Amino acid sequence: MAKQFIGREKEKKILRELLKTTNSEFVALYGRRRVGKTFLIETIYQKEMVFSLTGLNQATKELQLENFTNTLNRQFSRLHQIPTPPKSWLKAFDILKNYLEDLKSKRKKVVFIDELPWLATPKSGFLSALENFWNAWANKRQDIVLVVCGSAASWMISNVVRNRGGLHNRITRRIRLLPFNLYETELFLKSRNIHLERYDIVQLYMVMGGIPHYLKEVRRGQSATQVIDEVCFSKDGLLRDEFDSLYQGLFNKPERYINIVKTLAKKPKGMNRSELIKAAKLSTGGTTTKIFDGLEESGFIVKYLPVGNNLKLSLYKLSDPYSAFYLKFMANSRASGIGSWLKISATSSWKSWSGFAFERLCLAHIPQVKAALGISGVYTEESAWRYKGNKEETGTQIDLVIDRADNVINICEIKFSVNEFTITKKYAEELKHKRLKFKQKNKSKKTLFLTMLSTFGLVDNQYSTSLVHQKIDVNVLFKEE
Repeated sequence: MAKQFIGREKEKKILRELLKTTNSEFVALYGRRRVGKTFLIETIYQKEMVFSLTGLNQATKELQLENFTNTLNRQFSRLHQIPTPPKSWLKAFDILKNYLEDLKSKRKKVVFIDELPWLATPKSGFLSALENFWNAWANKRQDIVLVVCGSAASWMISNVVRNRGGLHNRITRRIRLLPFNLYETELFLKSRNIHLERYDIVQLYMVMGGIPHYLKEVRRGQSATQVIDEVCFSKDGLLRDEFDSLYQGLFNKPERYINIVKTLAKKPKGMNRSELIKAAKLSTGGTTTKIFDGLEESGFIVKYLPVGNNLKLSLYKLSDPYSAFYLKFMANSRASGIGSWLKISATSSWKSWSGFAFERLCLAHIPQVKAALGISGVYTEESAWRYKGNKEETGTQIDLVIDRADNVINICEIKFSVNEFTITKKYAEELKHKRLKFKQKNKSKKTLFLTMLSTFGLVDNQYSTSLVHQKIDVNVLFKEE
């Protein structure tokens, strides 16, 4: 029976198209841990998969080769077993070539190598053997789809996608698998016969993001509060000890990456590069740049280019919902057991966190925001904007700026609330100040539209009517991209 598959329409289309081409294909698939990479490949290529090898974590070369031998022997009859593991990966791939050449099928044959970084350790010779397998054999055929996969995004980029050796420019398809968006999350839950109000789904997303493995923990008949209690604060909750495992499984020397994440967690409004390097006590240079790139490619942080493209003023923000939640409420916390989240939800810390968590969620759904504004077909550049202020002037910040090619800039304010949001006289003055400072400091001649994105929309009053050009609620974020 075929596995039920939710979402991933773009990725499914790409992978299926590779079966129809008249040449062999080399696919690099990467994405953070638990995002569903293996499930995607095993589901789409269920019928075409002829060999699948998964690397072993922290295993010796000899043990990896033994695993390779055992895996291939399962494809052979008892009369054709490989008696002893090969001594090198070059020989192992030679055995694999012989096996593939003996297959009679004329359809595409998928070779899947999962957890590649665990296999291609220093001095193992794996990458060189893989290069030879592709360049000298598979690339000269028409019937091979080679898929290599890894959770360590920075490693995959450096060693496979941007390889300067034998794999240079050999990748024919590159797929970065992202977490589910809200549309896919709702579909996923419904496929499991779980029907929650969208406000409850938003709460879950603000805690665990769109990670399928985490969303499997949502049980039918439980409220969002109960789910968060059980998954995050119970003794055996999946996410209780996930944080360290998450980064250790992705990065070499994970403490350097965790340091940046912890630093950004303390500054949810964002930091520029120099501020972040200083606060995290990092050195400038290539190593730090690689750490930043690794966190960006893995989806833990995001960099927003400022209006005007002054790269030095780019803002870095923590974008992973679970990491932000863990560091805010779980790390070094005594909270545990049933009722923990309900108790936390009554505190001022929850109110502060929910605002930033909702903003983080909205920024992850900019295509849906653009669709709601009717500008999907308009070229735009998105950024966050900050003016630090001085002794004479009060600083301010804008959550999202959508700079449009049609001579308009949407200044977007994002507000989380449990009911319709009310613009008060005081907040109206704040909005006027934001708009004025933005126009002054950027010397923009474009028309400025104030856009409000809130959970349940706005209360109509004199301030919302006079100030706000467009108002949208959370339902727009659930639209298919």
